[in-house]
Amino acid sequence: MCGRFALETVQEIYTRFNVENRLPYLSPRYNIAPGQEVPVIVRKSPNQVVLMKWGLIPHWAKDPKIGYKMINARAETISIKPSFKSSLKNRRCLIPANGFYDWYKSSIQKVPYYVTLKEDSLFGLAGLYDIWKEKDGKEIYSFTIITVPANELLMKIHNRMPVILKKEDEDIWLDKELNDEKKLNDLLKPYDFSKMKDYQVSDLVNKASVDNKELIKPLNI
Repeated sequence: MCGRFALETVQEIYTRFNVENRLPYLSPRYNIAPGQEVPVIVRKSPNQVVLMKWGLIPHWAKDPKIGYKMINARAETISIKPSFKSSLKNRRCLIPANGFYDWYKSSIQKVPYYVTLKEDSLFGLAGLYDIWKEKDGKEIYSFTIITVPANELLMKIHNRMPVILKKEDEDIWLDKELNDEKKLNDLLKPYDFSKMKDYQVSDLVNKASVDNKELIKPLNI
C-alpha cells in the first residue's frame, strides 16, 4: 500500500517527464497525504501535468467522499472492478515522486520507513485517474496509485508496494492507443529491489500537518 509520499525535486518534473505545459507554482512536498492535490502526468499529445486530488472519485459516484477509500488500487483487480476498469483503458497517469512511506507494524506500534531509489532520482508511480463533475459543472480530477505485492526489500515492512514504472515503460503506460490489458498488466510489477533503499524515519510523518525535509532524514536510533 501507499499512504504517504514525497515529491522533493518538483522543478525536474518538466524535463524528466517531457511535459509541455507549466503549472503556476510548485513547492517541494515531504508528506503528501490522501485528499491533497499534487501534480500528475497525463498524455494529451504531448505530456501534460495536471493538479489532481489523491483518492479516485469514479465519474459515476454520488458522493465524492468515496475517494478516501480509493487512494490505492490493486493491480490484480483493476481490470474487473467498476471503479477502475474504464480508467485502465482510457485514463492512465504517472504520479511523480522521490520516495514514499510505509509502516512496519510491530506488536507495540507502527514504525515508519522512507523508501526511495538508491540514486535518489525522481520516478513515476503508475496510476489511474477519473473526472467527477459537481452539480454546478465543476470538474474534479482525482487519481489512485496502483499497488502490487512487495519486493524482497519491502516485504519485511508491508506485503504491498506502489508500482514504480521503469523509465522506458512510462510512455507505453501513457499511450492512449494501447488498450491491451495483458500488455498493460505486464508493466505492473514489483520494482527491482537492488535499485532501492529504505530506512526508518521520524513518526512525525504520521501528522499530515507536518511537511518538511526533516521527515525524509534517517532516524538516529
